[in-house]
Amino acid sequence: MGASEKINNEADDLKGKAKEGFGKATDDDATVAEGKADQAGANLKKAGENVKDAFKK
Repeated sequence: MGASEKINNEADDLKGKAKEGFGKATDDDATVAEGKADQAGANLKKAGENVKDAFKK
């Protein structure tokens, strides 16, 4: 996985966590769900990149 991809995935994860926290603070279930979905997407990207890295070795 390239460094820029790692940074982008981590940024997506952090944005999702921030969105989830904001949703909890404002009692907005839709924003909480969006944040969790953003985090899940970032985790899937990380997993996909890890699989690619495993096959490169």
